[in-house]
Amino acid sequence: MFSCSSSSMAEEKDAFYVIKKGDVFGVYRSLSDVHRDVKGGHEIYKGYGLSREAESHLDSLGLKNAAYSISASDVNDSTFGKLFRFRPQQPSYGGTTSNRDPSPNRVHQELAHYMEHRTMTNQIAAQMMASNSQFCIVEFDGASKGNPGPAGAGAILRTEDGRVICRLCEGVGIATNNEAEYRAAILGMKYALQQGFKHIRVKGDSNLVCMQVKGLWKINSRNLVELNSEAMELKDMFISFHIDHIGREWNSEADALANRAVNLGNGQVQEYWAMQ
Repeated sequence: MFSCSSSSMAEEKDAFYVIKKGDVFGVYRSLSDVHRDVKGGHEIYKGYGLSREAESHLDSLGLKNAAYSISASDVNDSTFGKLFRFRPQQPSYGGTTSNRDPSPNRVHQELAHYMEHRTMTNQIAAQMMASNSQFCIVEFDGASKGNPGPAGAGAILRTEDGRVICRLCEGVGIATNNEAEYRAAILGMKYALQQGFKHIRVKGDSNLVCMQVKGLWKINSRNLVELNSEAMELKDMFISFHIDHIGREWNSEADALANRAVNLGNGQVQEYWAMQ
């Protein structure tokens, strides 16, 4: 698409492009991928030589495709190295560096701003989903490293046809696995209510939580009484509510979120809204 000198060809092979879409950063290896997925209206940044650490981090999040996507909350100043504002209407090479932004720190400031101030774009989209179909699915799981030990909660909100609305991680502090499971179910139910869903189906691999929320099992642990009470109050806020036990093999996404949340502070929530 653009002319470039032979001396810059090697550097161009290491180029990558970063585009922010809502609360997610897309990382692309070629301009053709950018033009395929990005319809305009997004600022494009260009960098060179994505570090092995950055690629390993992306891989650890399960992002192994040619076009990565990464939540803004996972981006820090060292993730992409130096980035430059990229203007497709101008030649990107010509033996000079006049089109490069001399102040890459400003780019990182913008990235930090995105981390601290999540835009409402995808939340509005989720609310539109809720208005179109008031039914949603919540998948939940909890994890505890020590039982009790550092714990985390993970939940996923999906539309009736299985599309992801958002993924959620919450730090639980020092807790048992059962406490983390309850916190995960509560987390998903709260977000479903916030998005306006009135009919809900909750799924998790904790038979204890499912049976106790159904009112079929006694609660023998004092630590679970308050959590069960909160879950029951949320349950009553829906017009219809179903909770079902599923096998662990069907709950791997929520499990990964729960394990990720173990490193968060108690009550700290990370939200990953589906890219629009």
